[in-house]
Amino acid sequence: MLIIEKFSIFLLITLFLRTNSQTSQNLNVLFVNEEGNEVADKALDVALTYLKKNSKLGISVDIRRVVGNRTDSTTFLDALCSTYNSMLESKSYPYLVLDTTMAGLGSETVKSFTAALALPTVSASFGQEGDLRQWRDIEEHEKNYLIQISPPADIIPEIIRTIVLYQNITNAAILFDKSFVMDHKYKSLLQNVATRHIITPIKNGNEVVDQLSQLRKLDLLNYFILGSLTNIKRVLDAADSLNYFNRKFAWHAITQDDGEIKCICKNATILFVKPLPNANYQDRLGTMRRTYQLNTEPIITSAFYFDLFLHSFIAVKEMIADGVWKNAVTDYITCDDYNGNNSPKRVDLDVKKYFNKENSEPFTYGPLLVVSNGLSYMDFQMVLSSVGVREGASDKSLSLGTWNSGFDNNLTLANSKAMINLTADVVYRIVVVEQKPFVFKDDNAPKKFNGYCIDLINKIAEILKFDYDLIAIDKYGAMDDNGKWDGMVRELIEKRADVALGAMSVMAERENVMDFTVPYYDLVGITILMKLPETSTSLFKFLTVLENDVWLCILAAYFFTSFLMWVFDRWSPYSYQNNREKYKDDEEKREFNLKECLWFCMTSLTPQGGGEAPKNLSGRLVAATWWLFGFIIIASYTANLAAFLTVSRLDTPIESLDDLSKQYKIQYAPLNGSSAQTYFERMANIEARFYEIWKDMSLNDSLSEVERSKLAVWDYPVSDKYTKMWQAMKEAGLVNTLEEAVERVRSSKSSSEGFAYLGDATDIKYLELTNCDLTTVGEEFSRKPYAIGVQQGSPLKDQFNTAILQLLNRRELERLKEKWWNKNPEKKDCEKVDDQSDGISIHNIGGVFIVIFVGIGLACITLAFEYWWYKHRKGGKIVDVQGAPLSNKMSNFPGNVSFPKSKIPDKPDVKGKNTLFQRSKF
Repeated sequence: MLIIEKFSIFLLITLFLRTNSQTSQNLNVLFVNEEGNEVADKALDVALTYLKKNSKLGISVDIRRVVGNRTDSTTFLDALCSTYNSMLESKSYPYLVLDTTMAGLGSETVKSFTAALALPTVSASFGQEGDLRQWRDIEEHEKNYLIQISPPADIIPEIIRTIVLYQNITNAAILFDKSFVMDHKYKSLLQNVATRHIITPIKNGNEVVDQLSQLRKLDLLNYFILGSLTNIKRVLDAADSLNYFNRKFAWHAITQDDGEIKCICKNATILFVKPLPNANYQDRLGTMRRTYQLNTEPIITSAFYFDLFLHSFIAVKEMIADGVWKNAVTDYITCDDYNGNNSPKRVDLDVKKYFNKENSEPFTYGPLLVVSNGLSYMDFQMVLSSVGVREGASDKSLSLGTWNSGFDNNLTLANSKAMINLTADVVYRIVVVEQKPFVFKDDNAPKKFNGYCIDLINKIAEILKFDYDLIAIDKYGAMDDNGKWDGMVRELIEKRADVALGAMSVMAERENVMDFTVPYYDLVGITILMKLPETSTSLFKFLTVLENDVWLCILAAYFFTSFLMWVFDRWSPYSYQNNREKYKDDEEKREFNLKECLWFCMTSLTPQGGGEAPKNLSGRLVAATWWLFGFIIIASYTANLAAFLTVSRLDTPIESLDDLSKQYKIQYAPLNGSSAQTYFERMANIEARFYEIWKDMSLNDSLSEVERSKLAVWDYPVSDKYTKMWQAMKEAGLVNTLEEAVERVRSSKSSSEGFAYLGDATDIKYLELTNCDLTTVGEEFSRKPYAIGVQQGSPLKDQFNTAILQLLNRRELERLKEKWWNKNPEKKDCEKVDDQSDGISIHNIGGVFIVIFVGIGLACITLAFEYWWYKHRKGGKIVDVQGAPLSNKMSNFPGNVSFPKSKIPDKPDVKGKNTLFQRSKF
C-alpha cells in the first residue's frame, strides 16, 4: 500500500513537470546596457528572479548581455555584432532586444543596429519625439516593434517647465547630476518660453561654490537642482556659504529619491519635489521591495525598469502563444550580411499592441503608457512641498500639491498662495548718480531717492514686475588712458550692478563695453552757465546822466544869472522900476526884484517859458544868454539820458561759445570726468592730429613740386579753436563738483569778468530754474540722448526697450517732464529780466514822480506858512468886502471875500486894472 501511494505521488509530480514544460516559453533576449546604469542591471536581475519564483507565468529567459559606453560607438557596435552573431550561430535567435542605454553615441548605435537588422526592441533611452535620430525616419510598421518608453528621469524635468510657466519665472539655472540626462533638453525643455536659462551639470567637490558664483554673475536667481538628495545637499550647502538664501533667490530641489531634504543651511526655504507612489500600487511595491529586494535607489527608476522588463517578456510570450511571432519573424541576418538595403521586413509584428494588453501582472509603481516613441512613459505623481530649514534642521514642511507625469501637465495645488510666495523676487541692483532733477536724495521717498529717473524706473517696474535696490556712486564713467573705466560703467562691466540709471549720455566708447536702452529723454548738449548780468537801477538815475560837478556848475550859473539880472534891472535907468512913467501905458509891467529873477531863470528852462522879459537892453542880453545856455544844457541832457539808459541794457559781452573762446577776462571749465570734458579734450586732440597730418603732407619730400604747391598756404588751414579753449580750461582748473562750479560762477565780479561753467544743458537748465542769479548763454552743442545702461548682452535691454516705448506711447514721459521741470517744487519765481525791446522801467525813472510829490509837499508847506504869516505875523485885520464902499465892478465878484483892511484900495484904477486884482488872477 505504501508503495502504491509513493508511485501515485511520483506520477503526479512527473505529470506536473511535463505540463509545466509544455507551457513554459524560453525567451532569448539581448540585453544592452551602458556603463554606470546599475539600476537597470539590478532591476533585470530582480525580474529574472521573479520569473523563476513565479513559474505560473511560464517564462524562462536566456539573457545575453552587452555593455558599452556613450562615446565609443565603434567598440560598442563590435560587441553588439559579436554577441548577436554568436546567438545566431547557436540557433538562439533573439526574440527581443532590451535597450537601457540612456543617451549619446552608444544609444544611437543600438538604435541603428536594431533598426538595420529589424530586431524587436523595447528601449528605455532618454529623449522625446525626434530625439532618437536613428529611429526618427523609420516606417510606420517598424514603430510597432521598435518601441521607446521614456524613464522617469526623462519625464521629471518637465515639471520645471510647468513651474516656470506657473510662477512666470524670467530666468533660471538648472543644475543636474548623473541620474538625469539633459542632453536633449537644452532646447526643448523651455522652448517657446520667455525665460533666460542655463542647463549645466553639477560640478564636483568645492567647485560647485564657484559654479554658483558664476551663475549669479549671469543674473540667474531661480535655481532648479535635479539630482540625488546627496548632490542636492552639496548645492544647497554651497548656496548657504554664499548667502544665496534671501528674497532675491528661489530654490527648487527635484529628486527621484524617496527621502527628505537635508542641508546645513542657516535659514532657507526650498520648494522640494519628489515622487509620490501611487496608492493603488503600494502593496505591490512593498512586496517587491521586501520579497525580491527591489531596493536600488532611486526606487521609482528600479520599479520602472522591472515593469518594463517583465511586461516586455509577457508581451513576447503572448505573441508567441498566439502564433504572431512565427508568422512575423521569419528570418535573421548577420551584421556582415547587412548591406544597407536588405533589412528583414516584419510588417505584421506588433509588439506595441501586446505590450498594452492587460495581463495578470500589476504594475509596481505606475502603469506604462505606450503611445509612440518619445511620448510613452510611466504614469506617476510628484509631490510638491515647501520645506523650511533653520540652522541645519528641518523646521517645517508644507504640502503644496501634486504634478502628474507627462508633457505640459498643470500643477494640482492645494495651497497656491504659498506656491507664489516661493518665487524669487526680481530685484535689480541699480546704480545712480545724484543729479537734480533726475536723481536726488529724499528721505521721505520709499527708496530714499526721488526725481525724474526714479519715477521712470518705478513705471518700468510696474510693467516688468520687478523690485530694485539703489546704490549711489559719484561718476557716470570715463575711460582712462589705459582703457580702464570708472563710475557706473565699471559697475556694469564687473557685474556689480544690473542697471545704470541717471542722466547718462549715450557715447560710442561706452557702447563698446555696455548696452543702452532706447533713449528716454530728448537730445541734450553742452551749454554755458554764467552769472546773470546785474543791471543797476536807481530812482534818480536821470540825475546820474551828468556828473556832480556839472550839476553844481549849472546851479551856480542859475543863481549868478538871477542875481546879475536883478542887479541890471535895479541899476539900469531903462528898467521898469526906474522908469515907471515911461511904461505906465504898457499892458505888461514886471518889476524884476530878486524873487522874480529867480523865477524867471527857472521857468526859462521849461517849455512854459520865463514870461515877460526885462525892459532894459542889458537885462534882455542877460536873459538871452541864459536862454542859449538853457537850450544847450537841456538838449545835451535829453540826448545823454536816452543814450545812458539804452547803453546800460546792452551789456551782454558773451552770447555764444565763440564769444567765450575769443576773450580772456572770463575763465571757463567743465566738470572733471564729465562728458563735456571728454568733448573738449577730444576736439583739441583731433585738431592736433589734423595739424600733424597737414604738416606731414606739406613737408613730404616725396611729393612733386606741383603737389607741394597745392598744399602751400599763407594761413593755417586747420582751426585751433578747441586747442586754445582746452588749454584755457586747464589753466582755469577743472571743477570737481557741480556745487564748486556754481560757487565759482556766483563769485564772478560781473557778467564780463569771472567764471563760466560748461556742462550738460539739463544741469544748467535746472540751476537756472532754481536760482535767480544764474543764466544760460548760447545754444547747445554736441547733443546726445539720455538712456538707461545695462550690462553688455543683458536681456534687460529688450525688456526695458519695450517698457519705455509703452510709456512713450502713453505720453507718460511728457508728464514726467511737466512734473519735474514746469511744476518742480523748487522752481523759483524770478523777476523778469528787462529786455532790450522793453521801455524804461519805473526803477530808473521813478525819481521824477518823487520830485512831483516833493514839490507838492513843499507847496502845501508854503501855503500853510503864508496863511500863518499873514494872519499872525503881520497882525492885519480881516474885514468883510461887502461892507466896504467898493465900485460896482468890485461888487460883481461872487462870495464873501475878506482882505486885510490896510490892503483894500480907496478906489479902482482909472482903467479898472487895479494891481491887486490883476495879480490875484480872480
